[in-house]
Amino acid sequence: MSELKRKEVPQSTITYDKNKVDEPTGNIYEAISVISKRAAQINTEIKKELVEKLEEFATYNDSLEEVFENKEQIEVSKYYERQPKPQAIAVKEWLDGEIYYRYTDDEKEAN
Repeated sequence: MSELKRKEVPQSTITYDKNKVDEPTGNIYEAISVISKRAAQINTEIKKELVEKLEEFATYNDSLEEVFENKEQIEVSKYYERQPKPQAIAVKEWLDGEIYYRYTDDEKEAN
């Protein structure tokens, strides 16, 4: 996930037009389901990225002494805290038509 893409997403609460959200599927519940699944994927990607960056600073200590965090580790953590939430990124991707979704055969038979 590119950092530029994350910066384009607003960080405050926004009200979206329901008709624009459900336009691709024709059903608001299906649209929200797709968006939530994409948000979970984004969250996993971000978490993996953060863990990889923080592992660079990890020092393993077998004792129960206090763990000291260095300045760079704190800056990395704060950077990720300032980023838009995965849900906001997923909604933006959905509205921009960047999310691919499909129905499985089981779901088609049920409809």
